[in-house]
Amino acid sequence: MKQRVIRYVAVPMLGLSLAAASGIAHASGGKGGGKHVEGSGKGDVKDGVIRAETRITTSGDVRSGKGKTGTLTAGDSNWTPPACWYEPSFSPKEIEATVKALRSLSGLPFLGGIGDFAGDVLDKRYKDGEYKNYNLDKQGKGMFWAAVKNPHRKDDPEANACNKQPFWVDEGAPPKEPLAVSPRVLAEYAYDELAIPGTEVNLAPEGETKVNLPTWSWLDKSKFKKLSATATLPGTGLSATTTAEPQSLKIDPGTKDAETYPAGGVCEIGKDGSIGEPWAKGKSKKTPPCGVKYLRSSGDGSYNLKATITWKITWTSTTDGGPHSLPTGEYGADQNVVVKEIQSINR
Repeated sequence: MKQRVIRYVAVPMLGLSLAAASGIAHASGGKGGGKHVEGSGKGDVKDGVIRAETRITTSGDVRSGKGKTGTLTAGDSNWTPPACWYEPSFSPKEIEATVKALRSLSGLPFLGGIGDFAGDVLDKRYKDGEYKNYNLDKQGKGMFWAAVKNPHRKDDPEANACNKQPFWVDEGAPPKEPLAVSPRVLAEYAYDELAIPGTEVNLAPEGETKVNLPTWSWLDKSKFKKLSATATLPGTGLSATTTAEPQSLKIDPGTKDAETYPAGGVCEIGKDGSIGEPWAKGKSKKTPPCGVKYLRSSGDGSYNLKATITWKITWTSTTDGGPHSLPTGEYGADQNVVVKEIQSINR
């Protein structure tokens, strides 16, 4: 029992944890407007900043943790989806409840006055400082906006860039904060949520090919089609839909001793959505529109062929129109290709 209590209070002593306090409020209180609706969740203080968990929901072609899907890597190495932003999180009553919850910790064994100390720190801002009496007289007329971290990027250094304490925004008023949630932020969040299918290509010959033999490659066009994910912040009227459309397939043979079709290894998407062309009888003497020819045997091993799809990314929203562009995305996968010498017998 003693060990359980120590684990419970360690975080408050180091970072004033608010996990037990009332948390995320489902309300607008700022840009986007919307009907005021309250909910519940968790607040958390680390590095001295009160943060909340994002309330963004997603639908459509989104990751589920099941199946062979992956996430996009931006073609622009200088861009990534946002690691943090601010969104409406706490009502006045919830801020007040947070302070009371912290003060109640002081009654627990081994804590001394740590709860009162934490409560005093918060009261200097929300009761007797910049805000008076937690803005209780404005209950239902706005929200305290808090920093949230992108759950997919919470370990990125940029996730700590949102380091402001919760700040008040009147209902219907645009927040004066560049990192406040917006349709574009939602679109970029949806970029991270898209479930991109695996890119293992079909090969002919399958399993094992021969030196100097053109190997055909293609992808199932019914699998590689346009995908869309919608991100919504409930109660705010804000949502955005991000769409990914396959553009090209790049083949990396895994060795310099190879030639690709076409030269450079980039196979463009056909007008019918096809990527490459399946091999069939009667095509043996033809050059594959997408493929590879290995010039040297892989010996006792194999070559690591990588197939990467480039996706064109756009987004739209009911408030910002569109389509607007986001950096192209890439997703690839490796597969082993065995290459043997063609055996012949001299008589």
